[in-house]
Amino acid sequence: MKAHHLPILANVQVSARYWHMTVDASAIEEPIRPGQFFHIRCGDSLYPFLRRPLSIYRINATTIEFLYLVKGRGTIEMSKLQAGDQLDVVGPLGQGFTIPSDANSILLIGRGVGIATLAALAQEAAIEGVQCTAILSARSRDDLLAADMLSELGATVIKVTEEDNTSDVLQVSALIHELMVKSAISAVYTCGSKRLSLVAQQIIEEYGVFGEIALEEHMGCAMGACFACVCDIRNDQDGVSSVRVCIEGPVFPLEKVVLA
Repeated sequence: MKAHHLPILANVQVSARYWHMTVDASAIEEPIRPGQFFHIRCGDSLYPFLRRPLSIYRINATTIEFLYLVKGRGTIEMSKLQAGDQLDVVGPLGQGFTIPSDANSILLIGRGVGIATLAALAQEAAIEGVQCTAILSARSRDDLLAADMLSELGATVIKVTEEDNTSDVLQVSALIHELMVKSAISAVYTCGSKRLSLVAQQIIEEYGVFGEIALEEHMGCAMGACFACVCDIRNDQDGVSSVRVCIEGPVFPLEKVVLA
C-alpha cells in the first residue's frame, strides 16, 4: 500500500451526474486488479477531511481511469480538478475480482455507479478471451455511461432503466434465467444494487456457478483500522462473522455475503 501523487490527464463531465477522470499511473509499480480501489483526497482544503474510495473503471498500460458520480462535497471538489493537477491517492487497495480458469462466458449485473466497478472486469475478460454479457441497470438512459465502452470490448450489453420501465427486479430476474441457459454462463458478478445482488445469489445457487460481489461502503481509513466499513460474511466455523470491506473486500464470494 503506497501513497502517490498522480498527474491528472483529463477530468471531464460525461453526463448530468457523472465525471470521467484519467490519470498517469506509470509511477505505480504494483499490479492493479479489476475490483480494487484507490482512496482519494478530494481537494487541498481540510474539508472534506476523509478521502473517498473509488473503484477503477479502466486499467491501461500507463494510465488508469475513474468514472464517478458527483453526489456530495467530496466528489464536487474532485470535479474541480483539472488536467495538469496532481491527484493524491493511496492504493491500489483491497481484493479484486477472479475469473475462473475454466470460464468461457461470464455475466455482469451492475446498477448505477456499480457499472464502473464491473467495467474493468469486462476489460480483463476481453483480454483473456472470455465472452462477457453485461446487464446495465440505471434510473435513466443518461446514466448508462459504460455501455459504449463495454460494447467496444466485445461484450453483449443489455440496458434496463426505470425510465423505460424495464428495470423491475422480476423482469431482470427472468432475463438472467434466460441468459444462464442461452449463453451458458459460468460465472456471475454484481455491484451496485442489493435487490439485484439477492437475485444473483439465488441464481448462482440454482445453477451452481461461480459468483462474486463488489460491496460499496462508506470508509474512514481504508486501511482496516477504523472498522467503519464492516459487513457480515457467512463462514464455516461460527455461522456469521464481521469483516472489513476495505481489507477483506471489497470483492467477496457472492454466496457468503449476508445481504438480507
